[in-house]
Amino acid sequence: MKVLLCEDIQSLGWLGDVVEVSNGYARNYLLPQGIAKPATEQNIKAMQDEKTKRSEQRIHERKLLEEVAEKVQDAEAVITAKANEQGHLFGSVGPKEIAENLREQGLKVADEVVQLPTHIKEIGTHSVSLKFADELTSEIKVTIVAKTAENQQVDSM
Repeated sequence: MKVLLCEDIQSLGWLGDVVEVSNGYARNYLLPQGIAKPATEQNIKAMQDEKTKRSEQRIHERKLLEEVAEKVQDAEAVITAKANEQGHLFGSVGPKEIAENLREQGLKVADEVVQLPTHIKEIGTHSVSLKFADELTSEIKVTIVAKTAENQQVDSM
């Protein structure tokens, strides 16, 4: 069944695209949820202006993401965390902490952009990739430093 998408669906298409889907998927999910409409000439013409606006918006957003990715490239995040004498953290450092550190440096990075296979649980320097969009990634270094009595006094001031 051919349907006209009313929203961007990552694995299916963009708003205004006419796509072929199975009858069950269209009848049971896309059409009742308002995500798609039947692909009639009238619906296609009505969606044309919105499709043009959305396309321009995606191009603008992509340019912004490219600028941020360029600024972030080779950045370094230094995070202080409690650790034992062997260098194992009491807890872990995840995407939220890394993104927060980068935002404190003035870089606009969302938590979802940070790609970690597992949370960091050791002190030291780690390479972390940031995925802003398909084929738009940056690498940063994340240095985890053990929190000491001196660090705690500086934090409290």
